[in-house]
Amino acid sequence: MSETGTDAADSVEPGASEPLPGGIATAVGSWPGADPREAANTVLGELAELTHLPELPGRGLGADMIGRVSALLVDMRFDTSTRGYRLAARPGAVSRRARDLLRADLDALEEAWETSGSAGTGRVVKVQAAGPLTLAAEVELPGGHRALTDSGALRDLSESLAEGLAQHVAEVGKRLGARVVLQLDEPSLTDVLNGSLRGVSVLDTVRAMPDPEALAVLDAVIEAQAAPVLVHSCAEPPALDFLRRSAAAALGFDVATIRTRDLDSIGETLDAGKRLVLGLVPTTDPASRTAAQATMPQAPVTWREIAEPGVRLVDRLGFPRAALADSVLVAPACGLAGAPLSWARRALNLANEVARAFAEDPESLTFS
Repeated sequence: MSETGTDAADSVEPGASEPLPGGIATAVGSWPGADPREAANTVLGELAELTHLPELPGRGLGADMIGRVSALLVDMRFDTSTRGYRLAARPGAVSRRARDLLRADLDALEEAWETSGSAGTGRVVKVQAAGPLTLAAEVELPGGHRALTDSGALRDLSESLAEGLAQHVAEVGKRLGARVVLQLDEPSLTDVLNGSLRGVSVLDTVRAMPDPEALAVLDAVIEAQAAPVLVHSCAEPPALDFLRRSAAAALGFDVATIRTRDLDSIGETLDAGKRLVLGLVPTTDPASRTAAQATMPQAPVTWREIAEPGVRLVDRLGFPRAALADSVLVAPACGLAGAPLSWARRALNLANEVARAFAEDPESLTFS
């Protein structure tokens, strides 16, 4: 690790708490709008224990999950293709824009961090990036094939990502005087493992990647980091048995996607001492969805309704309710970029209320 990372760690007060404790709220990463200062101030104010560097994909090219990685890679850059992004021989407009946007986001968060008096307090901040398997599944080679289909390209891309992420985490830690948690987003993981990705034509197939091979790729990136790593997947279903065997310190997923077959993997994840980041808060207002089908106005969703699936999950697994306070973090089901700003703020408020209930007295929670 670079000296930058050491400096950041040295700035944290002695006796700082666990960076990924249970019983707290966080968010997945993406946020509505295009104003990085407004986004930074909002998430910093709402998420006291685990705030994050907001992602604003509404700004377009270079700001979405895949395009943003072009600002993080070492000695590799992207250009655009008809389907998305493609590896480029030299830096171009896409890479410059991605770097400019990320720099603006970091500047905005640093400003908000200093204004709030958070510098040097031991607060934790989370940064997010596409994981190596999703990245290789979505980025094309110059010939149009997915980078995932070329073992050499996959290796180079993963190594570049691992190095770039380590530098990014160190920079954020130094600029903020904070401890940093890294989140790897793997929404394409299930498709990678199942072989359900489309090739460049109907006759071109992308093979299913064997679990040991995929695990080696993911773990190589995780193990290159000094920061704790959370792996998040919005896939339906999430590949929980695979992720349980990874080197990640925590797993995040949408609780609504869980099926009976996933319960053993979730239980084994908790038994292994990993944290769960449960996506409990909907990414859109449930009242607004049901109101369109009803003749009467619908009551706003309450924190108790949001909490129920998480409590029932832990009960069904046979764990004591204390696991909600010790090993479970609360989050929206996925990113909030597509939500109205009013609901995005409400979602964070609900996540905080649920996390507080989990931390303070989970045994008292009852549901009709």
